[in-house]
Amino acid sequence: MEIQSKIRKWGNSYGILLSREVLDNENLHENDEVLVNVKSKKADLSGLFGICKFKRPTKEIIKEIKEGYNDF
Repeated sequence: MEIQSKIRKWGNSYGILLSREVLDNENLHENDEVLVNVKSKKADLSGLFGICKFKRPTKEIIKEIKEGYNDF
């Protein structure tokens, strides 16, 4: 089962709330151990670098853009 939950602070610790529905569906009770697979919703764009291939070198394109700003 996959759920979305927010991390909450309890004293000096942090925890994740599980709804009664999730607990009932998975037959979970207090002090049961669970395995949590953590996936951040923050974007990871590192895999995109180098995918686009330009006809001209990137430095040349950036230089052209900067020159265009000088016209204003």
